Amino acid sequence: MSTELESRKALRNARRVLIKAGTSVVANEDGRPSLTRLGAICEQVADLHRRGIEVIMVSSGATGMGKRLMRKHGRMNMTMAEVASIGPTEDIGQDSDFAKRARSMSGEFGKLVKRTSFNRVVNSEERPHTYHDSKKTYDSACAAAGQFEMMNLYSSLFSQMEISAAQVLLTEDDFRNKEHLNNLHYSIERLLSVGIIPIINENDAVSANRGYTAGDLFSDNDSMAALCARSFACDLLILLTDVDGVFDRPPCEEGAKLLPFYSQTQSVGIGAKSLHGRGGMDSKISAAQSAVKPGSQCRACIVLSGADLNAIRSVTSREYDANIGQKGTLFATPESELEKQAIKEIEESQAASSVSVSDVAHQMATASRDQARKLQTLSHSERKAILYAVADALEAEKESLLAANKIDLDNAERDGTDIQLVRRLKLTDAKLATLSTGIRQIADQPDPLGVVKAKRELADGLILSRITVPIGVLMIIFESRPDSMPQISALALASGNGLLLKGGKEAAHSNEAIHKVIGDAIEKGSGGKITRDVIALV
Repeated sequence: MSTELESRKALRNARRVLIKAGTSVVANEDGRPSLTRLGAICEQVADLHRRGIEVIMVSSGATGMGKRLMRKHGRMNMTMAEVASIGPTEDIGQDSDFAKRARSMSGEFGKLVKRTSFNRVVNSEERPHTYHDSKKTYDSACAAAGQFEMMNLYSSLFSQMEISAAQVLLTEDDFRNKEHLNNLHYSIERLLSVGIIPIINENDAVSANRGYTAGDLFSDNDSMAALCARSFACDLLILLTDVDGVFDRPPCEEGAKLLPFYSQTQSVGIGAKSLHGRGGMDSKISAAQSAVKPGSQCRACIVLSGADLNAIRSVTSREYDANIGQKGTLFATPESELEKQAIKEIEESQAASSVSVSDVAHQMATASRDQARKLQTLSHSERKAILYAVADALEAEKESLLAANKIDLDNAERDGTDIQLVRRLKLTDAKLATLSTGIRQIADQPDPLGVVKAKRELADGLILSRITVPIGVLMIIFESRPDSMPQISALALASGNGLLLKGGKEAAHSNEAIHKVIGDAIEKGSGGKITRDVIALV
């Protein structure tokens, strides 16, 4: 985008920014910290700091770092007998075979396990608890072990830029207790006033990493970041995640579109959570909406990818850089001027897009008309050869057609589509065979063009004849029945007409695959005299 939207330009005036880095940003897939991404985040935070913008960070990742540390020290405290029993590479975490065997074993070996400090954390008999509770206790111990590792890493990175950071560990009670909250406000304000960057995290060693319950003020670091943005009067909240922003459907799906702005009434498809994090896109959407709700001083939130090394810079730098471009999804306070501006920009973009779509449809119709005129010059036998090529192609390409149809069926099942519509949507070997047979029967019919349907003598030597001729270009809109497309296409080709098709969105993948097969067959069957443009899929 060569020029910046006004709604995004307004964010560059923020004077206090909260940046939340999720686990998927801080850590790699193996749980080790990502020095590349963390280094880029610290550099961008340093840029803001040098410009006099106050920055607060909320960082995940301590639990992942702690797990590696706990695993290492757990091995160091094991006896030779225990090491031999699990082998050199077996994990000794809560879900490992060793931990499960240890819980079920009795006698001297069981006492031996009890004596190791690591396994007391996991399998303590002094404090009975369920398996679920013991896993939370294990994660809490990992978080405690990993906090020092994480802060040491941040301290090392920031020290290269002559910036100091401070750790702030919070629990839900700190926001419920008025005295604690007042102390917290003072601490944050005092740190910011002297140029120290507060790095906030949940105190999992105390809260036990318990996750969501209905009465929680926050259930993960996303919602805690939103709470902090409201509580500490931040102008802007930046949520860094592992995707480019909020999409209209899971980004792994074909055709997923990034939403530049998320309205409060919008709903989207949510994909799977990242491997190590507690949240997910649903959590980030809820957190973003919470951060900018009416009454909050935080007027905007951006969800964008922490893997992009210019992510923060794209939102907060002094000037817009067209080479970096606009990134992420914007959330704004409902009924605010910022939201009104963002909605206006989306409406203008959609209007421009609709004009563009109309131009494309016009081009398709023109190309179809040109090819239809060529089709009308072909003999009946040549048009018959095209139809036989289409019938043969449907049978030859049935595997690819059924594979595309399965994608549509899976999406319909996920979306809870009505069973009657799903039945119409489904393609089978038998349906494709029936379609091929029907197209061959259409091909074997007498030529429908040039047939004299009636004659009338109006005067001596003046005879009025009614003769069948092509219409030109047909526009057919059909529901989510992909088996309709070959039938409609065959009738159009037999009668010398071009065709514009618009099918139901539930059959998008099936329609696209069938359209390609028919297009290839037309060009092959006509010997190149007619191109696939004679039948267009809008």
